[in-house]
Amino acid sequence: MISPLFFILFASYHVQNICAAEIDIISDSQFLTENDTLVSPGGIFELGFFTPGSSDNRYIGIWYKKISVKTVVWVANRNDPITGASSSSSSSVLKIIQTGDLVLMNNTSTNNNHVIWSSNTSSSSNAIAKLDDIGNLVITDGEQNKIIWQSFDYPTDTLLSGMKFGRNFLTGKEWSLSAWKSDQDPGVGNLTYSVDTQSYPQDYLKEGDVIKFRAGPWNGLRFSGASDFSKNPIFTYNMVIDEKEVAFVYTLVNSSVVSKFTVSSSSGKVERSVWVEEGQKWQLMVALPREICDDYNICGAYGTCSLNAQVCSCLDEVKFVPRNEKGWEAADWSGGCMRRKEMDCENGSDGFIKYSNVKLPDTHNSWFDQRLTLKECEELCHKNCSCTAYVNTNISGRGSGCLLWFDDLMDLRVYSEGKGGQDLYIRMAASELVGQSASKNRGRNIKFIILIAFISILVIGLSITLFCYAWRKRRYRYAQEMEKFESMQACESQKEGMELPLFNFSTIAKVTGNFSLQNKLGEGGFGPVYKGMLEDGQEIAVKRLSKTSSQGINEFKNEVICISKLQHRNLVRLLGCSIDGDEKLLIYEYMPNKSLDFFIFDKTRSTLLDWEKRFNIIKGIARGLLYLHQDSRLRIIHRDLKASNILLDHDLNPKISDFGIARSFGTGNETEASTERVVGTYGYMSPEYALDGVFSTKSDVFSFGVLVLEIVSGKRNRGFFHPEHSNNLIGHAWRVHDEGRSMELIDTALGETSNQSEVIRSIEVGLLCAQQNPEDRPNMSDVVQMLGNEIALQKPKQPAFFLENKLFVGDFSSSSYPTSTTNDQTVTEVVAR
Repeated sequence: MISPLFFILFASYHVQNICAAEIDIISDSQFLTENDTLVSPGGIFELGFFTPGSSDNRYIGIWYKKISVKTVVWVANRNDPITGASSSSSSSVLKIIQTGDLVLMNNTSTNNNHVIWSSNTSSSSNAIAKLDDIGNLVITDGEQNKIIWQSFDYPTDTLLSGMKFGRNFLTGKEWSLSAWKSDQDPGVGNLTYSVDTQSYPQDYLKEGDVIKFRAGPWNGLRFSGASDFSKNPIFTYNMVIDEKEVAFVYTLVNSSVVSKFTVSSSSGKVERSVWVEEGQKWQLMVALPREICDDYNICGAYGTCSLNAQVCSCLDEVKFVPRNEKGWEAADWSGGCMRRKEMDCENGSDGFIKYSNVKLPDTHNSWFDQRLTLKECEELCHKNCSCTAYVNTNISGRGSGCLLWFDDLMDLRVYSEGKGGQDLYIRMAASELVGQSASKNRGRNIKFIILIAFISILVIGLSITLFCYAWRKRRYRYAQEMEKFESMQACESQKEGMELPLFNFSTIAKVTGNFSLQNKLGEGGFGPVYKGMLEDGQEIAVKRLSKTSSQGINEFKNEVICISKLQHRNLVRLLGCSIDGDEKLLIYEYMPNKSLDFFIFDKTRSTLLDWEKRFNIIKGIARGLLYLHQDSRLRIIHRDLKASNILLDHDLNPKISDFGIARSFGTGNETEASTERVVGTYGYMSPEYALDGVFSTKSDVFSFGVLVLEIVSGKRNRGFFHPEHSNNLIGHAWRVHDEGRSMELIDTALGETSNQSEVIRSIEVGLLCAQQNPEDRPNMSDVVQMLGNEIALQKPKQPAFFLENKLFVGDFSSSSYPTSTTNDQTVTEVVAR
């Protein structure tokens, strides 16, 4: 028999859950109870009651609604929790009262309508509260729809897109961040991030009263000491500095990106993170301070930090010396450095020396005027003997504004070129400027001498013009012969006892029907490819260097030298070459079944490749790469492995081709190199190669992983767009594998295959090879054994893949990207580093 007390408790619980709802406004007649949530119009943010961790306290907070990991970005009553939340005798409500104030009230058995938190506003009785899609809780006057209060004016630990960071001088309101006390206590912690507005604005990360990190003042493009926060394809930044307010705001360019900027109590750092839907986690992009040199004023006045054994040194070791007589050997950097020679300002002989790529000094005791030019700034500083340095406040365009320092320069740091910082002009004694003045005088003298020399050379040049003209044609013919000679040398094999045959151009032209369209097999980055048949009946494929090709004599030589050394059943065989003036040809064995992409990306022809043939192709490519990386005389990195560079013979055996951009390491332990000339095909290039120009054998492993997934699925990685989650092929493969649905990836042309274990093993190998970090990718010897089921497979991590309209997972830095032509042709892009 059910007791009355049990029935009452059950009914109360049941009614409470039935009444739970999502509401869109809070008013004097519509309250938010503990079971309700206030949802933004687009369903992006949600406000409600929450309990952090295993705590027994409850709070009102805002979090992302569509993210599986509850991430609270704002807390109303962070220092005034609702205690005893588990008690059945306690109930709380968030509502608008008659005065137009938004209040959090708690009813208990001992205290009815106890106000825990209030917005402290006063307006008309018809005020309403609602939540915007940018995560801003606003109270508006119901009649005029005027905002009378907003949560963006009271940040907690998170800065959202569109939220201000700084200070309003008219109202005295400060927009700053403070970390939670702990993961289970959102109360105001000891770690704060705020803008110092005593002089020229700059931001401080403090632990209590101790400065931990200073990003440097805003210079129109970025914070001078935090290049990580420069403008990029994901965010735009803006800084307002005027008599009304100092306000920093960042705005998301792509609304589909979910990002947060947080002061973390657990790490003690300022962190920028992006939500990765595929991995269901927050991906940390930037954390500051990043390293020991980011610590505030670690090297003292006029000192600079570098990540070497010494760590600290003087800004200029010629003009500055350590204050500590024992120098840096004493490991006491608190004294910093001082000028080697005292200034003599009274006679006006002091001057300034420019130091580049400098993180601007602490501006706490500085002066600025944004209306002055750099020249006016120099004159103003020169007149004031207390002025120690000056710069432009804004370096965008031609520069503008004036910022002056009047004390020792603290918290300096010199960056490498392109890593941030700006020009800083430091006052120096006249004697320190002698070398600089002498250098300028020498420069003027040199210019005068150059002018006289130029006139003399011009006269002499006119007198010998006829002589040079006579030589012109002769030298041109000589240069042509030399180029031809060097190209012919390239065709000589470097392997002992083997010579690469030289074919006559007219012979090749004849056997290809004078390079007729009927004999054209296709075209790549090198140029068109033609079919021909030699007099002995041997079929050949002829690559003809196109005059408009992005590749040239260097790639031609490279392919001849590389491939003539290689002999393997899974590498295409080079039969010879031909050079005749501008005409350059490479002659290969003919592959009757063309290239792999001819089959797997065509709905009809893909049915000719059953799973057994595809698996044999995967293993054959792996054996060919293993030979290149390990078993050949030279360690070869192909750098352009893709479906169109895999040729198929009569029996559909794969042969790796096109070594025009391959690189060899020779013998020894060299396994990695870098280049400023990134070449390859978009969609197959590894992240470290595409972004930083670093390549190794693991670069080929990444391309192999992409190729395996394409062979299994019959889909191109580049251009694949899943309608449900917008991923490319790698992202889609990871998603179905992670959810235990790997067989959904298989090409529909294959139908049902009886060997599901081989399919799943191939997908896992592909994902392992496509890992973001090169260290996580297997080498090709392990790959061959994995495919042969000779060793167990490791569990793949989330691989590197590109999101639609986003940078690839793991790195949202603003780097240059190689671009691609159509038909997956090889491309070249110069990347500045």
